[in-house]
Parts: sequence; C-alpha cells; structure tokens
Amino acid sequence: MKVGKISNRIILKRVAMVCLCVAAGWFLKAKLSPQNAFIASGMENTPFVLVEEAQLRDVTPTKKYIGHVEAINEVNIQPQVSGYLEKVMFEEGSLVKQGDILFVIEQQRYIATVNQRKAELDKAKANFTQLEKEYKRQKSLNQKKFASESQLDTAYSNMLQAQADINQAEANYELAKIDLEHTEIRSPINGYIGKALITIGNYVSTSSGTMANIVQTDPVRIVFSVTDKEMLDLKQNYNKRGGEIYSKIIMPNGKTIQKPVLSRFTDNSINTGTATISIYSKFENNDGMLIPGGYVDIMIGTGSEKNAVVVSQAALSQDEHGTYVMTVNKDNIVEQKRVTLGEIVDNQQIITSGLTPGEQVIIQGLQKVTDGTKVRTGNISQTQGE
Repeated sequence: MKVGKISNRIILKRVAMVCLCVAAGWFLKAKLSPQNAFIASGMENTPFVLVEEAQLRDVTPTKKYIGHVEAINEVNIQPQVSGYLEKVMFEEGSLVKQGDILFVIEQQRYIATVNQRKAELDKAKANFTQLEKEYKRQKSLNQKKFASESQLDTAYSNMLQAQADINQAEANYELAKIDLEHTEIRSPINGYIGKALITIGNYVSTSSGTMANIVQTDPVRIVFSVTDKEMLDLKQNYNKRGGEIYSKIIMPNGKTIQKPVLSRFTDNSINTGTATISIYSKFENNDGMLIPGGYVDIMIGTGSEKNAVVVSQAALSQDEHGTYVMTVNKDNIVEQKRVTLGEIVDNQQIITSGLTPGEQVIIQGLQKVTDGTKVRTGNISQTQGE
C-alpha cells in the first residue's frame, strides 16, 4: 500500500510538469511569432503594395502572320548515264558544296568509249589530210589541163566528206567525254543532303529515279499569305513610313529571332479560293535556325524601329490634372509622377514622358497610399512565380 501511494504522487508531479511545459511553449510561440515581432517593430500600419519595373521595350507596330519555311533551291539527284554504282562519296545528312562528288558510276567502259571516239577523230583527221592533198593535186593538174573538171569535182567532194567525218567524230568524242563526266555525279548547289536512296553495287540508269535529295538552307524563304485588304494596308504603310525595316520570327519553341530581309516579292495574283495573296520573304540562315518545311510566326514591322517605356495599365490613375502613376523609391517612399501616354501595345501602356526605365511602379494597393507614404513592397513577378 505504501509503494502504491508513492507512485501516484510521482505520476501527478510528472503530469503537472508536462502541463507547465506545454503552457510555456504556447506562451513563447505567441511572443516570438512574425506577426507579434512585426507589431513590436512598430510597422503594423505600413501598407503593403505590389510593384513592377517600368521596362524599355521595342514598340514598333507589327503584324503577325503564320509563315511556311521553304528552300529556295531543292535538287533531286538523278543519274544521266547507266552502269553499276561504284562509290558513294558523301556522309548522309551532311552539308555538301557545289561541285562535290556525290556518286561514282563505273567509269572503265566510258573511259574506253572516250578513247575509241578519240581514235575515230584522229582517223577522220588523217583521212581529211590525205583527201585535202589530193584535191590540191587535182586542182594543180586541172589548171595545167592535165585533169578534167569532173576529177577536180570528185576530189573536192571527197575532201568535204572527210571534213564532215571530222565534225561527226568530234561530236561523238565530245558526247563520250560528257558521258564520262556524268559517271561522277556532283552537287549542283550548296545544301544539306539526305539519305542515299541507291547504294553501292546497284545498277542505275536514266530511269532509276532519285538517288539523293539536296536542300539549300542558306538563304531560305518564308512564305505567308495576307488578305487583299491587308495587302493594301501593307502597301499604304510601306509608302507612308518609307518601307518595311525588319521582320521578327517567332520559332516553334517560342524563341524570337530577328533577321534582315534580303529580298521580298508578292505573288502575281490573288488566290480566288481563299481571297489571299502570298508574300515571299528571303532570309539569311547561316545559323541553320530556319528549317525548310517548318512553320513559324513572322512579325512584320513597318517604319523605323523604336523603343519606349511601358507599364501595365493597372498602374495608371487619373485626377483633374491628368494621368499619373505612383512609384516607390529606394527608401520605400511613394512618389506621385505625372506621365504622358502613348499607344497601347500588347496590353501595356506606352509612357512617352514622366517615367524612366527601372522605376518601381505600384500596380496593386494604390488605394492604400498617397504621395510620401512609406510602404512595404512585393514584386509582381515574384508573386506570380509563387
């Protein structure tokens, strides 16, 4: 019985100790919480606002169209002579240059033919030399009355026939050399070559079809279509602003690149089915970003490229004196600034005067502040990221 009483007292003491610890924990938590710390610092009445940075950006008027990337030059390589394919001289998918040897068709037969045609030409020349001498001899005899006119005419005719044989032999010789040259199939353009569609050992002829395809990738052409009304607007802007200055291209991954337009032409008629007309723009592509066959968005700018300060429309306020924005300086003090407005571009307001790039402009919490108010700030980009 005595042991039991001592155990109960110990248990009661331990329960009491736990209760005291819990109470102390809650007390300390309340004292050290951020809200109480903030109140203790004396900033419980400081308003909180969201700000964004006034940005300098390109605000050139633009129009967006869907463009199709086309190769200006595309070649299907086909054989011009027949024979077994002996060599494939390129790496599939590589860049080839104009004049590079791509395929070699068996050459021994064509070399032999060239030699044969050369021998025939030499024979024809030798025959002509003999008949020319005979003609001159007959002519001399005729002048001395030792040869008749018919003999002279026959000698002259034989000489002319020999000259014709030379011309024919020369033509056959040139054709044989051309065929020999065609046994080495060369690239007619600079570009990327695809898969070899015929491999070594196969017999090819002029009816074998395409052996490989080459696509020129620099420069390339982007074609897009506009309505007849848009075409008139573009022409009017072109004349009014002194011509188109540049184009921006939005790639499928969203990246924007800017390239100068090398040349541009418009199709010669409107497509009656779609009531649109095609415009072809030529761009340099030495970085290979534009891939023939792909689709991009093309932004056409008119007039001179210009930059301007822009802010969200939510930052604007008005009173009887005009439009103003509320900015926050480096000391977190609110300053009112009168601004002059320009156009609206992509839901952002152009500020033509009164604001400089980099200033922090309040876009939420304007109703809480006045000029000279000290504030706490949060950046709109950080808030959106969270």
